Amino acid sequence: MKLDDFDPDSVSVEDQGRGGGFSLPGGIGGGKLGCGTIVIAVIAALVFGVDPGQMLGQLSQMQGGQEAAPSQGQPRGGGTAEEICRLNPARLESCNALSSLNKTWEPIFRASNVAFRQPKLAFYDQAGSSGCGAAQSAMGPFYCPTDQGIYLDTDFFRQMDQELGATGQFARDYVIAHEYGHHIQNLTGMSDQVRSLQQQNPSQANQLSVRLELQADCYAGVWAAKNRDRLEPGDMESGLNAAHQIGDDTLMKAAGRRPVEAAFTHGTSAQRMQWLRKGLETGNEDACDTFADLRR
Repeated sequence: MKLDDFDPDSVSVEDQGRGGGFSLPGGIGGGKLGCGTIVIAVIAALVFGVDPGQMLGQLSQMQGGQEAAPSQGQPRGGGTAEEICRLNPARLESCNALSSLNKTWEPIFRASNVAFRQPKLAFYDQAGSSGCGAAQSAMGPFYCPTDQGIYLDTDFFRQMDQELGATGQFARDYVIAHEYGHHIQNLTGMSDQVRSLQQQNPSQANQLSVRLELQADCYAGVWAAKNRDRLEPGDMESGLNAAHQIGDDTLMKAAGRRPVEAAFTHGTSAQRMQWLRKGLETGNEDACDTFADLRR
């Protein structure tokens, strides 16, 4: 995906650690895989937008008031946006995606008269901290609604490439776009509604989580569709393959477990591909209503 270089005055970034020296798959730059091998069973439960409050037992804290998001263009955690984003190719790629996502979604919110606030992108190495508690590499990328931050250890991109078979730049952009989708849900109040429903209906918590994750997948597709002129040959296939590789059923099978629908939190491979494709094909955020049948 041919994205413009980020505008340092229009992104909010934070640096919580620079020790990894990670480079993108394919030998771009120098570095190492800092977090080692993480078993797929752990990845199955935690990657791609898992609510960290559920995992850390802090859901009640997340129900509280949200902290103000950092103002755009004001990096936190040491260094300017230029310094933080240009530390290595993986960070630069992530910042470029963030900048594009901001430029794509802000006008949509403005047209709908819905207040918009850009999320921050927080980089960390091995371990960090978020408004939802600890950030650890084993958690995979995640969004924290409390501080409106997307948390990323870019070593995860190497795991995608080498352990999950999710290759290509667009697969990595999809990671950022999916987490950004959770930010959209937070701003529109969808996340709060789902948490409330989960508390009222604990037996339906996983099913509701799946719907939330699939909507984030669809939003990722909408972003790509609205930037269709930036897509390159193979990008759509790369994204759909990534969606397949991180489906709950595929990950469970790879971990030697029998897929159990009651344990799904993000959706099957087929479901994730379906909703990412819907976003890609329609380019319409209104088509991403994964809760429509509940209102009938």
